[in-house]
Amino acid sequence: MNKNNKNTAYSQRQLRVGEMVKQNLGEIFIRNEAKIPFINTKIITVTEVRMTPDLKTARAYVIPLGGEGTTETVRVLTEYAHLVRKALSKKLDIKFLPKLAFVEDNSFEYAEKIERLIKKNKENETEKKRYN
Repeated sequence: MNKNNKNTAYSQRQLRVGEMVKQNLGEIFIRNEAKIPFINTKIITVTEVRMTPDLKTARAYVIPLGGEGTTETVRVLTEYAHLVRKALSKKLDIKFLPKLAFVEDNSFEYAEKIERLIKKNKENETEKKRYN
């Protein structure tokens, strides 16, 4: 198996641990258990968590409510990741507590872009039919 292939599927274990981390991060943010200064964690949504094959690093995709200030939110979360990790350690019972990397989730913007392209394509097709 090629370890450098970026398109490899995630194992069941990676998916299961990722989902467990995602749910617990969501609880931590809703209950403001990490005590992160300068940010209201109640408005942060964790959309996905991807684990590395060794389960030692978790990449958490986050977006604040309304999608405003995503870059700043990710910066603050990254700066205070140690507080989030500490709160996570109290909730998870796994061999290695994963290091957390927070990433902007752009999937909603991407979906909107695709939706606009599909809508535009349908409009163009109806225009063609009208003139043919």
